[in-house]
Amino acid sequence: MSTTEVQTQVRAGTPLRISGGGHWLDAGRPVADASTVSLASDDAIVEYVPGDLTLTARAGATLSAISKVTSAEGQWLALDPHGAQSGTLGATIATGSCGPLAHGFGTPRDTVLGLEVVTGIGDIVRSGGRVVKNVAGFDLTRLFTGAWGTLAVITEATVRLRARPERDETLAIPLPAEGEMDAWLAKLRAHPFSALALEMVSAAMARALGAGDRALMLARLGGNDDSVRAQRQLLGALGDSESLPTRIWGALADSEPQGAAVVRVSAQPSRLHALWTRLAPSDDASALVHATVGRGVVRCIRPSTSATPIATWLDLISRSEGTHIFERLPASEWSAVPSRVNDPLSRAVRAAFDPARILNRGILGDHV
Repeated sequence: MSTTEVQTQVRAGTPLRISGGGHWLDAGRPVADASTVSLASDDAIVEYVPGDLTLTARAGATLSAISKVTSAEGQWLALDPHGAQSGTLGATIATGSCGPLAHGFGTPRDTVLGLEVVTGIGDIVRSGGRVVKNVAGFDLTRLFTGAWGTLAVITEATVRLRARPERDETLAIPLPAEGEMDAWLAKLRAHPFSALALEMVSAAMARALGAGDRALMLARLGGNDDSVRAQRQLLGALGDSESLPTRIWGALADSEPQGAAVVRVSAQPSRLHALWTRLAPSDDASALVHATVGRGVVRCIRPSTSATPIATWLDLISRSEGTHIFERLPASEWSAVPSRVNDPLSRAVRAAFDPARILNRGILGDHV
């Protein structure tokens, strides 16, 4: 669907459910009584300038298509959102989705340079630009990124690319005993290098990934031969390591069972140990949990087949410190979850861009 076709749909005033590849339609609060607008067919790569490390694509371009084009030039879009690579660029930006690579490269707000959108009143707006250095006026690009389509429909995006490392290796290091964890994490944070990703996985998650039966630290190292060799030596001080195939990161991204409930909890990285201990208890064989070390984000996955009642699981989550972002829940459980945007500023922003609230109505809470 082209930008003008989206504009026509919006101006009709009918409530709309915005869709990319359609993989995440069960994420967020249910959107009811809305016609679906799919951007999946508008999937062209508009412009790719390898020398500038920038790419512009329509919202329906898939992550796998972008990877294929940029890999030929030794580059990549350093976003690895949870889900399949058949997910679209527009949906990734709209949901602000990222994965373990956020440790080394940041989130979509650090990657997206410019957007074309259609607001809830039918205006076509361009924010940012197609170059890395572009600062003018209000930063609408960051505002629309992660807004879950409640302010505007993303139709095109320009993103910053990265050079692929000469070597890309993954090591697995068993997590230490409980009493040694704080000192171990402090030593890890003090290391004089920046890994591409540092992700803790619970024992149950390690089993799901085919990586053994112990809770692990997965370290993704990148650089030239000398750099990777030096990083491996530094990590050796943290314990015995085992090399794993890089494809394990794709398995982690696609590890959610169908119908699972998913919640992210974030706190200061220095509080990660306490948060991890609470949310990934060693005596819970079904705790599919992983955590991005540099960001202090713990992601908890409860399979629909779990023996732990959903109410008990949600109570454990809610009693943990930090900021809670509920990604997926059974429809019956959303009523007990506070709205993420029930404040005067959020309501005013929504009123400015979509006063009739026709875009993804209710996906973030009652007021939006």
